[in-house]
Amino acid sequence: MMSNLQFQNDLERLLAVMPRKVVENLSSDRLDDVIEIVLDIGRVPEVRHAGGKIEKLNCDFVNDEDISFVTSHLQEFTHDNRSGIPGTLHRISAIRNRQGKVVGLTCRIGRVVTGTIACIKDICTQGKSILFLGPPGVGKTTKLREISRLVADELGKRVVIVDTSNEIAGDGDVPHPAVGSARRMQVAQPELQKDIMIEAVENHTPEVIVVDEIGTEPEAQAARTIAERGVMLIATAHGNCLESLIKNPTLSDLVGGIQSVTLGDDEAKRRASQKTVLEREKQPTFDIVIEILDRNTLAVYKNTSEAVDYILRGWPIRPEIRKVEQKELDKPVVIEEAKQELQTPADNKMNFSFSRQKYVEQAKPLKKLYLYAVSRTIVEKLIERLNLNVEIIRNVEDADIVIAHKNFAKGGAKILSTAKEYRVQIFYVKTNSMAQIQKVLKDALDIQPGDVESLTGYSDEAEKALDEAKSAIKKVLDGALMIELAPQPSHIRKLQHELVEQYNLQSTSIGEEPDRHLRIEK
Repeated sequence: MMSNLQFQNDLERLLAVMPRKVVENLSSDRLDDVIEIVLDIGRVPEVRHAGGKIEKLNCDFVNDEDISFVTSHLQEFTHDNRSGIPGTLHRISAIRNRQGKVVGLTCRIGRVVTGTIACIKDICTQGKSILFLGPPGVGKTTKLREISRLVADELGKRVVIVDTSNEIAGDGDVPHPAVGSARRMQVAQPELQKDIMIEAVENHTPEVIVVDEIGTEPEAQAARTIAERGVMLIATAHGNCLESLIKNPTLSDLVGGIQSVTLGDDEAKRRASQKTVLEREKQPTFDIVIEILDRNTLAVYKNTSEAVDYILRGWPIRPEIRKVEQKELDKPVVIEEAKQELQTPADNKMNFSFSRQKYVEQAKPLKKLYLYAVSRTIVEKLIERLNLNVEIIRNVEDADIVIAHKNFAKGGAKILSTAKEYRVQIFYVKTNSMAQIQKVLKDALDIQPGDVESLTGYSDEAEKALDEAKSAIKKVLDGALMIELAPQPSHIRKLQHELVEQYNLQSTSIGEEPDRHLRIEK
């Protein structure tokens, strides 16, 4: 059994290999939020805190004897200049001069933290492959460690950790208790990680493989091989967000890769895009992608294929934001007891919350509006003309109302399902015309006829004129050379021009008032 007191014991073991000048100026209670202790010859020792603060200790400069004292208490450094203390999660990395002499040490403190995956426990138990993205120091490895224990001990799965430089399960031959009953395969050199990944699948019949920092193309190919064999893969990769990973030619295969495709004329017009576009090449290696925004906040893409397709087409997409409550972190409980806390879905609902206020809790007169595939320019004009107390926002989780294009309702299931879960009202527009958007906007805000000044021309008459334009557009796209519409006032003709432009067709106003009308052609 291991409680959070284990960390205090591990901390004492780290301090035991530190020079006396460091220990005398650094008590245990000052290390609660410390990430690293840095020792460089000829400089004052530094302590780096989680919030970015760097504290210089009040002692003499580090000298050769101090470095030798530390290295003499460690196992020999591996090829990647890393070592550790057996039975702990601490990592000591060396900086060498040109002659190979150690002239600096970065002592990274490893902690056993429970509760960091409470908000995604439902995702981790689905049996789908998950990829974590995020900058250094946000807790990616910590989450891998806790997921390993969760899947191995609670779900009873055969878990193998491919542990490069003993990052996940600590130093020594015996894996750290923080990974539970998961097995660990050590990787002697980083360049051998891809081989150990394949060896794990071929020799040890795992149901789940956990690997940290996929960073090369061969490792990405090894990950695909593992996924194709039906093994659940939990991994981290270099990159802060999904969009940056898509643009990374080395690792884009993890999310399906990209290829250049030339569209036909009709398809390009239907998409309102250029003829040469980027599309996803194949099925992603990972079913789910999770961006770690900070230690307690995660952005979840539950369908990697859909997310990549939307990003490549420039369509709006928002991940599901989940946040770990601070009360779930660093609980003074033994890990065996923590397992019981996470056994039921009902308990899991209490372990996380989304970083937002629910629609029913909004009490301010200002309405927050989220647009999905709807013209922001037209909505802004309507807000100004109708003098509405409405703000257009970028995050669906903060919205009071969502207005979405009906054509994208199915593809936008992720965003719209999040809105529905929190009782955010959703209204749909059929077209991106001013008349249609105004009608839906009034319905969404429950605006009565006498509440605002009427806008001449933006009425049912305009809607009929736009329906006529849509019918003509379809005929032209189907092969008609030219279609002329019925005469309309100037303000309605303007709306028709805007609609035609969306389909990359030409429209011209011809004739004299009051018979002036549109001609639509390719």
